[in-house]
Amino acid sequence: MPYVKRHHAAEDGETHWTPNTDVYVTEEGLVMKVELAGMRKEDLQLVIEGNKVKINGHRPDGCRAPKCKFLVMEINYGAFESVIELPTGYDLAKAKAGYQNGFLRIDVPLLKGVDSNSLDQGQ
Repeated sequence: MPYVKRHHAAEDGETHWTPNTDVYVTEEGLVMKVELAGMRKEDLQLVIEGNKVKINGHRPDGCRAPKCKFLVMEINYGAFESVIELPTGYDLAKAKAGYQNGFLRIDVPLLKGVDSNSLDQGQ
């Protein structure tokens, strides 16, 4: 079962980019780490729907000179969206998020009474 679903366009037709994301498990639960350099935490939105975490926002491109011609362009700007679908066994109601140095980290604990060794890790 995939943990991260990629969305390339919003329902309104606007193009979205998807930030680099790591999802891994620990003995305590599951960790999502999202790379969002150049963003302010106020410009991020987290929505929990069932077993899915939706992260979206907008990274502005305020440093570009007018009428510039790119030789290389690898940094994504504009609207982004990432939806991470969690397997059963994790308690999103007790998830904690923090944003520091361009990384959003979301820690999701195991549901009470669940053994991490018994979960399907999607490997």
